[in-house]
Amino acid sequence: MQTVLVTGSAGFIGYHLSLRLLDAGWRVIGLDSLNAYYDPALKQHRLDQLVTHEAYVPVHGKLEQPGLLMEVFAEHRPDRVVHLAAQAGVRHSIDAPRDYLEANLIGAFELIEAARAYPPEHMLMASTSSAYGANTQMPYRETDKVDTQMSFYAATKKANEAMAHSYAHLYGLPITMFRFFTVYGPWGRPDMAYFKFTRAILKGEAIDVYNNGEMRRDFTYIDDLVTAILGLAECPPGEVPVGDHDSLSPVAPFRVVNIGASQPVALMDFIGAIEKAIGREARKNMMGMQPGDVPATWAETQLLRDLTGVEMTTEVETGVKRFVDWYRSYYGL
Repeated sequence: MQTVLVTGSAGFIGYHLSLRLLDAGWRVIGLDSLNAYYDPALKQHRLDQLVTHEAYVPVHGKLEQPGLLMEVFAEHRPDRVVHLAAQAGVRHSIDAPRDYLEANLIGAFELIEAARAYPPEHMLMASTSSAYGANTQMPYRETDKVDTQMSFYAATKKANEAMAHSYAHLYGLPITMFRFFTVYGPWGRPDMAYFKFTRAILKGEAIDVYNNGEMRRDFTYIDDLVTAILGLAECPPGEVPVGDHDSLSPVAPFRVVNIGASQPVALMDFIGAIEKAIGREARKNMMGMQPGDVPATWAETQLLRDLTGVEMTTEVETGVKRFVDWYRSYYGL
């Protein structure tokens, strides 16, 4: 039985990924701190489901805790690592930047140092579509220059990419970074807009719609995203690029891959899908753009398809209905 370390295993993406790995016969070492950035009870409920599997090994602690990850690597010697734990959220990084310094920079350093000491066959690390920052050329391509991050959150994730590349070059660590595009679905994060919209509409409260609704997002359904991660886990960076669009480094076993639907959806249409699933129209507070935000995202996903053959197949209305059904069930509505 092969072993995979999943950091952030009680998080939204980590939970879904860990379940799929367990179902596929992996032994999963799941690290999570269950911090209070959003409701720890939701994280605990995810974790409660994971620990029912004999092949799941829970580890409680923070990434940045000195020596913790070194101990985990030494004891379990993971064959694969999927690093998802991080301090998330663009807006929170404006108010609490130190949280991002500690979790995203120091935490990532602790991880790659442990991987240097006990090298896995492949390490996969989460970045973000926010790394594209002020870029306006669409769709975003992995080979684009990305030097204009708009938030400290995005800056820390771009820094992770640079840190990981240096370790891939110096120590031959095969590392794939993936840039996620607006992931949504059941068991999602309460700080995300679709979660807030659903909660407010069901309560009869107004929703805040930023940039007067003039926004587009490349919404990516959680099951499709997990399928893509599992596919990439079997594609460690080698020496030969798959084409001119490959982000494979010329000096390291390192590449960056977008994971998105590559089908941008207007924010008002996404809200419409939530309204349809709930059966109620939202009252809307039309507002200006928030600091650190961007008006649109759009992933070029040819590299993902070339490496894995994975296609994003879940339509937004289907994915939104599954989320709303889960929300009603989870909160007893």
